[in-house]
Amino acid sequence: MKINTFDIEGPLLIHPRLFEDTRGYFLESYNESKYKEVIGDVHFVQDNISNSLKNVVRGLHYQAPPFAQGKLVSVVQGRVLDVIVDIRRNSDTYGHHLTVELTDEDHAQFWIPPGFAHGFTALEENTVFSYKCTAPYDPSSEGTLRWNDPDLAINWNTAFPIVSEKDQLGELFKNFVSPFE
Repeated sequence: MKINTFDIEGPLLIHPRLFEDTRGYFLESYNESKYKEVIGDVHFVQDNISNSLKNVVRGLHYQAPPFAQGKLVSVVQGRVLDVIVDIRRNSDTYGHHLTVELTDEDHAQFWIPPGFAHGFTALEENTVFSYKCTAPYDPSSEGTLRWNDPDLAINWNTAFPIVSEKDQLGELFKNFVSPFE
């Protein structure tokens, strides 16, 4: 397993070991003891899968404590531009964002600890995206930052974004009071 770190502390890009031969490939997508060494003692309680058309933008979503979610995300089919924003008030990188491209070809996984707003753009038709979450979904704890907030200045890598009404109405960062220390 190969691990990449970033200037923003916490998130990790994980490249699981892939075993390929003429029959195809084998990939261990999660092993609790191995991942405990990499991301710490987390307990995943919910798995989610989304399917998106090309140019669908989802996000920027977070859940407030006590239902804050860490997420281990990956692409099962297709390709995404994955985006996170640091919303930890006491972080040196508060308000900074990070983008990574995830594909079904490289099988990389993106660890997003609690304290980050998360979203993505589907860069191919029928993109299947997988999330392992450390807390269950709780509608009363959910928050959304405006995906196209000019203060965040995120390049979503699409000229024709398809965005839900909920995400269109997300909160502007300048008005946001973060629930994260």
